Amino acid sequence: MTFPLTRPCKPTHCLFYTGLLLGLPFQILAAESDLFKDATATLQARNYYFSRDFSDIVGPNQQSKAEEWAQGFILDVKSGYTPGTVGFGVDALGLLGIKLDSSTDRVNTGLLPVTDEGRAADDYSRLGVALKVKLSKTELKIGEQQLMLPVLYFGDIRLLPPTYQGASIVSNEIAGLTLQGGQLRSTSLRNEAGDEELGAMLGFVPLRNAGRLITTDRFNYAGADYAFNAKRTSVGAWYAQLEDIYNQRHFSLKHSEPVGDWILGANLGYFDSAEDGKQLAGEIDNQAFYSLLSAKHGGHTFYLGYQAMFGDDGLPRVFANVSPLGNEVPTFTFDSADERSWQLRYDYDFAAMGVPGLVAGVRYLSGDNVDTNRGFEGKEWERDLDVGYVVQSGSFKGLGVKVRNVTARSNYRTDVDENRLILSYTLTLF
Repeated sequence: MTFPLTRPCKPTHCLFYTGLLLGLPFQILAAESDLFKDATATLQARNYYFSRDFSDIVGPNQQSKAEEWAQGFILDVKSGYTPGTVGFGVDALGLLGIKLDSSTDRVNTGLLPVTDEGRAADDYSRLGVALKVKLSKTELKIGEQQLMLPVLYFGDIRLLPPTYQGASIVSNEIAGLTLQGGQLRSTSLRNEAGDEELGAMLGFVPLRNAGRLITTDRFNYAGADYAFNAKRTSVGAWYAQLEDIYNQRHFSLKHSEPVGDWILGANLGYFDSAEDGKQLAGEIDNQAFYSLLSAKHGGHTFYLGYQAMFGDDGLPRVFANVSPLGNEVPTFTFDSADERSWQLRYDYDFAAMGVPGLVAGVRYLSGDNVDTNRGFEGKEWERDLDVGYVVQSGSFKGLGVKVRNVTARSNYRTDVDENRLILSYTLTLF
């Protein structure tokens, strides 16, 4: 079964469709049913500068720098539901990315598509639609999907977010218990407008055959999360199958405990992954344990993380996505075969000093024991510095600014020096 509900569209077409969604039909019918009365719509403008300098390059790609600047727009429209025992609704997601600066020797930042001529596209756009059906506290959605699952973690870390096409169901009929399941048939990557089959990665390496990404058109998943102890404790169990490539189990435990003026937290998880079906990528063997402990006092939050990979391979995941691993950060993921890694992190919320909206954080991660299959032990480390501010009042209220600086070094993969500058503003349309 396929879901031909999404198509790439030119910017002018997307704006036309957007006008239909936001124009007279909504205004005329807004009072007639919960479908329109409960509808919401936001438009986010995101200006993104991304730069990575590479040194001690490992691999066939000898590009020494990736640097681009782009403007993105994200329109998110969610209807309410029609009255009755079974409610129906429609959600729509419009995406538009525009090139501001790039060149053939600085492409592949993940912000913009790359043409066959090796140039960044001037623009790319997409309109995705999903039908949703609700019965009691259970919702079925068919079409464009943005999912936040431990086995398919939503990674909005570039100009535009990735999306998936398929069907999902979420049920909250029992207090504290959330049941989810679904099947996805295709994806739209973070820097692409069209749909394509789902690929896979082992650690940070895409799985390829004869230079082409290994793909499939089935990602099946099911899982349960249960929160108790006044929602301060939760446990989860999940299963996922990227058909004929890998299958995966995930278990988690999260807890938060007030102790005097402190709040202590723990986030523990475990993955168990193996090859699946026709084994299009060959045998896969990975077990991954991660832990991230936290202690919060006033505006201060301290973190300590430990992560360990077991088996012959790194952690498998859907290309090109992120994971809930405690030591995974946007540049290095610390999930290669047999890798052991530690993290120290400190965040500060300046609201405690009377400056709401200003936050900063620094973290250091170190990994070793990597099985490189090259006759030596792999080691790597990364230092991240993040500063963000959201204007709290005045004409620019809601404008967000985020700066990221990264230094990442390794003896078995390419070294990276990275800078990002992100400006964002979200307008509530209704």
